[in-house]
Amino acid sequence: MKNIRILLVEDDSNLGNLLKNYLTAKSYETALYADGKAALEAFSSGQYNMCILDIMMPEMDGLALAGEIRKINPEMPVIFLTAKSQKEDILEGFRSGADDYITKPFSMEELLYRIQAILKRTTSPTADKQNLYIIGKYTFNSLKQLLLFEDETIRLTTKEAELLELLCRQGREILERNYALKSIWIDDNYFNARSMDVYITRLRKYLKKDPSVRILNVHGRGYKLIS
Repeated sequence: MKNIRILLVEDDSNLGNLLKNYLTAKSYETALYADGKAALEAFSSGQYNMCILDIMMPEMDGLALAGEIRKINPEMPVIFLTAKSQKEDILEGFRSGADDYITKPFSMEELLYRIQAILKRTTSPTADKQNLYIIGKYTFNSLKQLLLFEDETIRLTTKEAELLELLCRQGREILERNYALKSIWIDDNYFNARSMDVYITRLRKYLKKDPSVRILNVHGRGYKLIS
């Protein structure tokens, strides 16, 4: 994909250079930084389409860096790189609006798939076309990732938008948990299921201004959107 710039922040020089070389070979222009403070300076003065951030870094960790990046550009896609022991950090990252995470060790192909899935939505040439859903008094534009209520506009993260779109597509049918997990998170493991619960909670918060709109838990199966 041409003209896609990725900000890669990884303090392990071996892994960082390996990732940079791989992404460059896949035609992504990739800038590598070893600490959060230097990366934030680069982001503030440059133009990027995506950020891939290690969580454990000197100067400024990945969670703090993501928070600063989102202050500058709330729509910037963020993928976290993390060790499996950092699950609570990842949940905190999702709460702050991260788009995805990948645990070390990981395959290059898996990272590439996750990058492509996010960029397909955020840089699609059809992004100016509307794909609208009416949810009670809300209007949801899935391509632009916008939830509109009267004079209020809420910008959704990629995963929030994907999950809400799946709920909308199901109509009054149940959205099966395993289907949603495999469609959005690829893997339906326990930790991903917890992450999805975080996103359901966020969507409920966004939709609470219209009492007729509810996301119901269907025990043992999944969720149902009522409006």
